[in-house]
Amino acid sequence: MKLLWQDPKWFQGCAYPAIRYSDFEMSTNLSAVIHPAKNVTGSLELPGDKSISHRYAMLAAIAEGSTKLENFSTGADCASTLNCLRELGVDWEKSGDTVAIRGRGPKLLQPQNPLDCGNSGSTMRMLSGILAGQEFTSELVGDESLSRRPMARIIHPLEAMGARITARDGRAPLIVSGGNLRAIEYQVPVPSAQVKTALLFAGLYAEGTTIVEEGIRTRDHGELALRAFGAGLQQRGKKTEITGGQRLHSIEARIPADISTAAFFLCAAALFPGSELVIYALLMNPTRTRLLDVLINWGMKITLLMVEEKNGELVGTIDGRGGLLRGGKIAGEDAAALIDEIPVLAAIAPYTSEGVEIRDARELRVKESDRIAAIAFNLRAMGAKVEEGDGGLSIPGNQQLYGAQLSSFGDHRIAMAFAVAALRAAGDSTIDGADTAVISYPAFFETLQKVAQR
Repeated sequence: MKLLWQDPKWFQGCAYPAIRYSDFEMSTNLSAVIHPAKNVTGSLELPGDKSISHRYAMLAAIAEGSTKLENFSTGADCASTLNCLRELGVDWEKSGDTVAIRGRGPKLLQPQNPLDCGNSGSTMRMLSGILAGQEFTSELVGDESLSRRPMARIIHPLEAMGARITARDGRAPLIVSGGNLRAIEYQVPVPSAQVKTALLFAGLYAEGTTIVEEGIRTRDHGELALRAFGAGLQQRGKKTEITGGQRLHSIEARIPADISTAAFFLCAAALFPGSELVIYALLMNPTRTRLLDVLINWGMKITLLMVEEKNGELVGTIDGRGGLLRGGKIAGEDAAALIDEIPVLAAIAPYTSEGVEIRDARELRVKESDRIAAIAFNLRAMGAKVEEGDGGLSIPGNQQLYGAQLSSFGDHRIAMAFAVAALRAAGDSTIDGADTAVISYPAFFETLQKVAQR
């Protein structure tokens, strides 16, 4: 059998490292067997943040000059972005963890083939903002999972700016006919950093000043990336303003470690009193560090060893030590801020003393999978009690989980979350579809093996 990530067409020349599963025992149906651990300890240098890698690559493509990005994300999602850019006439080269991108300026080339976004909603939504300003028609396609995810949230505002977009019931494939755009003022109805970034990118091509207003603050990597590449933005309360016609310049940057990836390893360490895990050069953007606050409130000890600013982003090294986890409630703005980390926090919730209640997280229903349903299914398979609601979960504490047959549901974060939960289960667990981890971190299981003590 040939593994998905061994097919050279998967990365189309990106040369990303293959997964080695070691003691996690890869089987012929792409399952991973997880053995219980006694502790988690060690130090990690993780690949670059996905959110930043996407945005830097896209802006490098429309900037003047050559951009050099070190520690670029190894995930398949960011490979999808690079491959779409190549179809748009952008030359780039990869050496080790460094990607060099030769910018074309604001005008890209009309693609001869559909732009394959793979599983990456980030690629499809944010790149649409740039394509809306191009004087040609392009088609964006994705895999089965991406083709089910909602795209109307970018279609409506981009059409209001003057682009013409056709879709299948508000979903991919998208056919984007760009051209002369006009600035709009838009209030984002559902908190989404991807939508905000797409509109700001489109704003570079619009006549006038585009204003994007958020009800709940989302991650600001788009704004910081635009500033790093030389664009001027104004922040007025919850509004971000960008004036069209600005030219971007190239940069050289090292992308900080992905904090959403680090979440899995921090939660693994949190499960075991006496564990200690150091993570170097970690993204410490205030819109992303709510995870650290939650883990500290739950009982984990996290110490910031150093911090510095690079291209507007805060980067630091942290020391995390396990303790007795209390649990708590995740709702409102916390639910929006932690939307990527909720799966792993929910997966370890049964091990807390007070349990975990998750509310206001209905967005999880329309991710790569219905993550609320997937979490509930796998927790019940491991013997846990869990109550599933439309927008969240209620998970009692002081529960013992047992090894079980689990499913990734084709979702990388579900696969990784339950690999963590399985570390403290009684008996081995098997995760079907574990290869989905390649979407965000191909070496996930190898790295988890490195820090799990048995």
